[in-house]
Amino acid sequence: MSAAVSPEVHPPAVQSAVRKIFRRVVPLFFVMFVANYMDRVNLGFAQDELRADVGLSAAAFGLGAGIFFIAYALFEVPSNILMERFGPKVWLTRIMISWGVVATAMAFVDSVEMFYALRFLLGVAEAGFFPAVIYYFSRWLPDSHRGRATSVFLMGSGTATVIVGPVSGALLEMHGVWGHSGWQWMFFVEGVFSVVLGFVVYRFLDSGVEQATWLTDEEKTGLIAVIDAEQDERDARRGEKAAQVSRWKLLADPQMLLFLWIYFAINVALYAVTFWLPSIVDDIGGLSDFQVGLLTSVPWLCAIGALYVSGRISDRIGKRRPVLITLLVLGGCGTLLAVFVSPWAGLGALCVAAMGFKPASPVFWTIPQSYLDARAAAPGIALINSIGNLGGFVAPTAFGIIEDTTGSTKGGLVGLTVVGFLAALSVLLVRGGGRNDRVRTRPAGKPAATAPETTPGAARTTHPGPATA
Repeated sequence: MSAAVSPEVHPPAVQSAVRKIFRRVVPLFFVMFVANYMDRVNLGFAQDELRADVGLSAAAFGLGAGIFFIAYALFEVPSNILMERFGPKVWLTRIMISWGVVATAMAFVDSVEMFYALRFLLGVAEAGFFPAVIYYFSRWLPDSHRGRATSVFLMGSGTATVIVGPVSGALLEMHGVWGHSGWQWMFFVEGVFSVVLGFVVYRFLDSGVEQATWLTDEEKTGLIAVIDAEQDERDARRGEKAAQVSRWKLLADPQMLLFLWIYFAINVALYAVTFWLPSIVDDIGGLSDFQVGLLTSVPWLCAIGALYVSGRISDRIGKRRPVLITLLVLGGCGTLLAVFVSPWAGLGALCVAAMGFKPASPVFWTIPQSYLDARAAAPGIALINSIGNLGGFVAPTAFGIIEDTTGSTKGGLVGLTVVGFLAALSVLLVRGGGRNDRVRTRPAGKPAATAPETTPGAARTTHPGPATA
């Protein structure tokens, strides 16, 4: 079996480098995503107070929650281009500090227009964060370890949804302290945390393997050789056409269109549950802000375990599609069940939904990572993420309109069930997503990639950069 697909055959130096990356880099991205997701979704906990103070209808609140994703989609690819120019270290730091500043400014919202403007600016600030991290993994880790790394990274959003409930609930109860509302304290404290973390990131993050002083020369050489060998296999699979990559041509690829739709569907389901879960839990009645926050964290606590288990299973069996289909069907069943049961039982049903939809995202990302050539990885990931994240605009906006029209969110939950099931069916049409799909032959006259040497410089140290056209 090829070294590109089996972790057992990686040389000791590569295994050692991977362990160090999982100890140093992956946890750093995990904490970053905790802060990122917290500042993105804490809006749901401020819904009642913010709507009362600023004068927002349910539809206006849903539009403001979703407009973030319009900006995110518009600026995702430009942000990705700038990341290629300035390097991940500088650009990820910039992203984090700027989104923290805008998140802090949310504490001073005093009109509907300002609410819309700051949510849009938050999307501009955050644009590029997720694809930059996914691309970072593609240049630092072999294929066989990216599923677990991506799952651990995305566990940050699950952890954030567990943390943000109790923390936001506690901050909301600071209402009246120094003359400020609880929702103002919530936005201010959580935004400042991201700004401080941004400076920490700059201290510990490296742009490339070559700059990592905490890796030995042997580890750097071995890791680069394995990643380059995997790129050679992708070149062999696609032939010479792989050298000519255009962002626009990606849209002509039927597989890319499938990726866009599936990730869009995942985000519709995920963000609908995320933004409206506090409101659904509040329907139980008789709960304080802190108690609502605690109960809201329960589905995401369940999702964290599902994230880790699904990542390990998909890496171990090497078949991503069956795992992804199972998760999407599970999520759809959870939202459907929530329509027909009591609020307390509905909370349990939403735990099932969270255990399906939340892990679906990291399992999904391993499929385009394996499908895309490295030259198209950065633009391809950015394109999928930007268009797919428009689901985050559709979901809260639609839920807000449904609640204003019907006085209930049950119609929205039924819609999520349909979306989940359609996405699961669509996965059946996707090519790739398994180790056995990888081409084993090489172009005539091209030597096979050898196992990395134990001396520095034995492997190539240059990488084909992603296209910028």
